Amino acid sequence: QVQLIESGGGLVQAGGSLSLSCAASGRTFSRYAMAWFRQAPGKERESVAAISWSGGSTYYANFVEGRFTISRDNAKNTVYLQMNSLKPEDTADYYCAAGPTYSSSDSLYDYWGQGTQVTVSS
Repeated sequence: QVQLIESGGGLVQAGGSLSLSCAASGRTFSRYAMAWFRQAPGKERESVAAISWSGGSTYYANFVEGRFTISRDNAKNTVYLQMNSLKPEDTADYYCAAGPTYSSSDSLYDYWGQGTQVTVSS
């Protein structure tokens, strides 16, 4: 069992930055691939970024366009999402997820956090 708690969301102006963190419980964190997803009001959940258990492989959705960086610190049981050059269309609830398979598909992630809200004003 893995419990995930996100933090770092908030309100930021367009062009600004936010750093999201996701702290995981459990001693098996390093065995899991981790990912960030987001869901905007009235829209379906979409993948943002994913990282393999070792951190050696990363995936980014096309809309990221080099603005976000996913990373992890297995010693701290934490995964991060650094978001720069934020746009109003990045406004959404952001969720971290853990699963056995490195993937951009939400169906392959077993554990989910409660989400953190990101609002980007124009």
